[in-house]
Amino acid sequence: MTESQVKKIGVLTSGGDSPGMNAAIRAVVRTANYYHLECFGIREGYSGLMEGNLTKMGARSVKNIINQGGTILKSARSLEFKTKEGRQKAFEQCKKAGIDGLVCIGGDGTFTGAKIFCEEFGIKVIGVPGTIDNDIFGTDNTIGYDTALNTAMEAIDKIRDTATSHNRVFFVEVMGRDAGFIALNSGIATGAIDILIPEREDRIEDLFQNFRKAEQTGKSSSIVVVAEGEKLGNIYDLAQKTKNEFPEFDIRVSTLGHIQRGGSPSCADRVLASRLGYGAVVGLMQGETNVMAGIRANELVYTPIEEAIRKHNEMNGDLMKIAEILAI
Repeated sequence: MTESQVKKIGVLTSGGDSPGMNAAIRAVVRTANYYHLECFGIREGYSGLMEGNLTKMGARSVKNIINQGGTILKSARSLEFKTKEGRQKAFEQCKKAGIDGLVCIGGDGTFTGAKIFCEEFGIKVIGVPGTIDNDIFGTDNTIGYDTALNTAMEAIDKIRDTATSHNRVFFVEVMGRDAGFIALNSGIATGAIDILIPEREDRIEDLFQNFRKAEQTGKSSSIVVVAEGEKLGNIYDLAQKTKNEFPEFDIRVSTLGHIQRGGSPSCADRVLASRLGYGAVVGLMQGETNVMAGIRANELVYTPIEEAIRKHNEMNGDLMKIAEILAI
């Protein structure tokens, strides 16, 4: 490899945590160490960058963290970094520490901050997509998505046992404020009778029709998986409307919540995080900046951050059709 374009790099995690962030931090630190770059861990995201909350990290600083959920560097959302004055403070800290490249692990908000910071002050930045929602353009999967999906699937499997034992209908809410990837895939994997996601124009009558079909085919228990950002209404309203239409149903509501954001990352997330952490450091060394590292068709690629935050991964039409067909 030719001489590196950066000499000292910083790594931070920002926004919502996701399983696999620690594996990404580990990959960044050890790749930097391998190529003889100084690496600083920045605690609590952009807030820590503004305050100079930096720790020099070596290969042993990241031992025994690959299997841990959350982030050892902590995460925070920073309103001050959204101001020019806040970003000026962050730049002064970078200058003071000699940092000329940043690896920013997070989602849309993290990348937006990185992009503006890079354009204003010329610090090289590369984003690493860490979010369970899987909605960032430029990578087939985001770090944490596979783990969250498996957590949701396992929880719904357990709920199904109760639904079957008592002939109940369960409405199960999974995470996904603007994206239905977890809902769609966990719904297919657990045999849900219906899956409600924000990307599609759902109608309450279609849901009722699915219940009627299920009754006709002898189904005595059912699971409906609902993304938290579903536009049809919140999960309790949907359950109440269903109860009004089918008074004989024994209906229960279960919200999985932040259980999906925690836990030990899956093998797929650990490998993905390792590849992206490595890719971010190598990208900085090669002069890449204002881009996000991603994996597409099993290849490491760099996508302009502007494109990554402007576009969103699209829902697979075949999967939605499969969900409809297999729910019969």
